[in-house]
Amino acid sequence: MSEHISEHIIVCSNTSHMLKGEKVLRKEGIPVRLIPTPKKYGQLCTTSIVIPTELKSSAESILRKEKVKYIGIYKLEPLRVDNLLLNDNNVKEDFANIIRKIESGQDLTLKEVERLLAAENPAEVEVLLSAGDRMRKKAVGDVVEIRGIVEFSNYCRKNCNYCGLRKANNSLKRYRMTPREIVETAVEMRKFGISTVILQSGEDPWYTEEIMVGIIREIKRQTGMRITLSIGERPRWELEAFRKAGANNYLLKIESANRKIFELAHPDDDYDVRVRNIKDLKELGYLTGSGSIVGLPGQRPEHLAEDIMFLKEMGIGMVGIGPFIPARNTPFENMPPGDLLMSLKMVAVARLVLKNVFIPSTTAMATLSPDGQRRGLLSGANVIMVNFTPQNLKKSYEIYSNKAVITLKTAVELIKSTERKLPPYIKEKV
Repeated sequence: MSEHISEHIIVCSNTSHMLKGEKVLRKEGIPVRLIPTPKKYGQLCTTSIVIPTELKSSAESILRKEKVKYIGIYKLEPLRVDNLLLNDNNVKEDFANIIRKIESGQDLTLKEVERLLAAENPAEVEVLLSAGDRMRKKAVGDVVEIRGIVEFSNYCRKNCNYCGLRKANNSLKRYRMTPREIVETAVEMRKFGISTVILQSGEDPWYTEEIMVGIIREIKRQTGMRITLSIGERPRWELEAFRKAGANNYLLKIESANRKIFELAHPDDDYDVRVRNIKDLKELGYLTGSGSIVGLPGQRPEHLAEDIMFLKEMGIGMVGIGPFIPARNTPFENMPPGDLLMSLKMVAVARLVLKNVFIPSTTAMATLSPDGQRRGLLSGANVIMVNFTPQNLKKSYEIYSNKAVITLKTAVELIKSTERKLPPYIKEKV
């Protein structure tokens, strides 16, 4: 959206009012879009409604009539960040003009995003990664959020060509944690101060709607933690049941927004179903996560630029970007791994384009290079995932081979090494 178009942001009292507000405004013909709430307007981890400024009065009347509660309606100011060029004269003029556009708070075109990702000149790369970090500081601050993850099942009904959990991988030792074990792991996390648990698995139909609802409710009852689900595609009615039971967030990666690359990586997936599932999550009020794999076969910078713009258009609030790492006993086993530098550029550009979102410095980066995760934090990332999967099961959750294990201790040390801030909920003695 160009700089001259004026918009307002509606910050609602809670998620249910936000969803109701979005529905009634859309029904009355007011163009709306949902975005993660910028920190200057409200709480991170929430979603707000954006409307054209000229329709503000009409929107207010509709919200009052429909009894939609909101905290406020504010002029949506572009997020400006000064001096991103670092006074560097060694960058090309077209690159410099794009950075100046970001400084002024303007949105980028697809071609401009592609140009940033194609940067190879060391001076341009340095400016780009530094700009991602500067935008991170302005948009979400210095705190690095820590999330706890439990990989509770490595069974999967799908045959994604890159993933070691694929159904056809008969060499993998399979496991399922019981609902009680999953809840106990979440309780253990909470003792360390972790406030968000990520429940991750392959697409395992053994965990029915009823079983998952029971797990979610029990974790909420015993810990009060925010709950993120990362369990693949599910029917809308199940997603709604999980949301009502207490699930807050949902991670469902597109992997590639380019249809051909998606289909090559996912031989038994349907691109349109995946996109519809992501839209369902947004409509149901989840803080929705998605993202891409850098280095899939056939992928080029223009495809990665498509990924960034897809995430923006979908209003994604959590963005997972990491390099492709081959997994044993998969069709992509002998493919070269993704490039760490391109992954870092993706993190930086995602931050510059999407601004106030959560971006993990992924375990895949740590697996690819000892300093990969640290460099991710210095390029715009603001989240680390800590693995709480029981020790005897960790090696069997082999999405890719030789996966690094990130503990709470290593996460805390890493955050301190970057001179960033620990989240206030984390206990120092770990």
